Amino acid sequence: MSLRRVRGGLLRFIRRRPLAIGLGLVLLIPSAWIEFSGRAMPWWGGGVALVASATGAALLWTGVVGARPDWID
Repeated sequence: MSLRRVRGGLLRFIRRRPLAIGLGLVLLIPSAWIEFSGRAMPWWGGGVALVASATGAALLWTGVVGARPDWID
């Protein structure tokens, strides 16, 4: 699959604001719980939780605020 097709699919997904907010919350809430719970995790668990929480926060922010246009007329 081409990188342009993946980018296009992601941009079309972000335009659907309720789905972006939902996926953002699905990624953000469990990963924040993993980060702040203080339980013992494998060495890679903290990194995966950090990446998932950053992705979830970005999707949530984009869903709430909206995507900027690619160009300005």
